[in-house]
This record gives sequence, structure tokens and C-alpha cells, in this order.
Amino acid sequence: MIVNFVDMGVFITTPRDIGAAIKHRRRQRGLGQVELAARARVSRQWLIQVEGGKPGAALGPVLRLLNILGIRLALADLDQQAGHSDEILDLPDPSAILERYRNESSQ
Repeated sequence: MIVNFVDMGVFITTPRDIGAAIKHRRRQRGLGQVELAARARVSRQWLIQVEGGKPGAALGPVLRLLNILGIRLALADLDQQAGHSDEILDLPDPSAILERYRNESSQ
């Protein structure tokens, strides 16, 4: 699953990515770790670990942090976006296309 950090155009794929996004926005908003941790009802040590990308953080407090920082997450279905399916496509042979182009160009 990839989470799109919409307003910054960043795709979150690891705990380190989400930690970096939280840290970036916290600094952008001029918030210290102590202040943000207090507002999110978490310890400063927990916030330091999340910002450092430590895996295993509880989702509830992470979502609370994101909400406080004004970050919204959007889930993207990569298979659908890329057009992935089990359907076999009948595509033209690239060699035939090149050959036709060469023939048309030489006339």
C-alpha cells in the first residue's frame, strides 16, 4: 500500500517516509517536539521514534499527529492506476510498427 502525502506530492512507502513527512511539517509550522507531543497526547520520546522512522507505531496516535499538522492521507490503488489486470492484451508487434514506419519514410 502506498499513501500519498497529497499536498506535498510525496508517496509514503515506509515508516521512515511518514516520519520525515511529520518532521518536515512540524518544522514548517514552527512546532517543537515537546509542543507537538503534548498536543497529540504522546511522549516526546515516542515522537522522536516516529520521526526517525521506527516501525511499529500505533496508527491512532500517528493519525492524530497528521491531523494536528493538517496532513491528509489518500490511499492509491496502484494496480488500478497502472491499468494492471489479468487480462491479456492484444498489442501490435513493435517490429512491425518500425518496419511500416521505415517503409513509409523511404517512399
